[in-house]
Amino acid sequence: MQPFEYASPTTLKEVLPLLGGEWGRTEILAGGTDLLSLMKDQVVTPERVVNIKGIKELGGIRKSAEGLRIGATVTFDELISSPLVRTEYPALFTAAEGVASPQIRNLGTVAGDLCQRPRCWYFRSGFGVLARDKGGRSLVPDGENQYHAILGNAGPAYFVSASSLGPPLIALEAKVRLASSNGRREVEAAKFFVTPTKPAERETALQPGEIVTEIVVPPAGGARNTTCEVRQKQALDWPLATASVWLVLKGDTVDGARVVLGHVAPTPWAANAADDFLKGKTLNEEVAEQAGRVALADATPLSQNRYKVQLARTAVKRALLEARRTA
Repeated sequence: MQPFEYASPTTLKEVLPLLGGEWGRTEILAGGTDLLSLMKDQVVTPERVVNIKGIKELGGIRKSAEGLRIGATVTFDELISSPLVRTEYPALFTAAEGVASPQIRNLGTVAGDLCQRPRCWYFRSGFGVLARDKGGRSLVPDGENQYHAILGNAGPAYFVSASSLGPPLIALEAKVRLASSNGRREVEAAKFFVTPTKPAERETALQPGEIVTEIVVPPAGGARNTTCEVRQKQALDWPLATASVWLVLKGDTVDGARVVLGHVAPTPWAANAADDFLKGKTLNEEVAEQAGRVALADATPLSQNRYKVQLARTAVKRALLEARRTA
């Protein structure tokens, strides 16, 4: 690691002036499960690291009239241990439970998961978020791309969003609250993730000097929700494809649906065509399978990741049938 200045404020008011106004010079430390590895590999070399773990106002899970309020520094373990999350938001619970490492569960935070950088090995090897060589050519299309995007990969980004919680939060229509020295704002979870088009851009709607303070999830109401993940192994690993589903049923008929795919595109991928297809259908195994095909109809796999199309279709089918089963 390169030398850096370290700050450990105890209030949000103290944090905001420390964040600076440009990317790269200051980084935020919460659980550190992503940042520390990036710093060790010198993918990021901040001049200042701001530790927010001791700020009480950024923690806690509570229910309010708005729904479920989740503090930015809530850990995966806290999320899994919440009876409210388990019973009313199984899509969120299942996604958090899928993080199989006890160490990451105890340290990794909700905001850290949303803001983590791509797991793309080109990025992690120092070729930038767009994985370009010195001549500006992308290394991914003709390289090792078996874990890269099959949707939203028309260019120039080919990585997949690594967030476990992004897809269920989007399916649940959550909102992400941000703060900076200029004030506070709220962003829909669906708009929080962005695809960078330039090497200096990042993968979220956060601006330099901003911090995530909390996530608010609307009341579940009578809707059912669930997440299905497909992994190469059940030990610590990132999924190959996931599907998070929000579903309103009248009997066996779909009255409303939201399907969001994960780990298949540079952002969590809202499968709007599948939502429209499901509306008014009687949800059975055949319809669930067809919905998976509709969700992946626009997939454009690369040379080594065509297998992810079928995995994502299967994730959609399983998530829908699980939601129907629990209805």
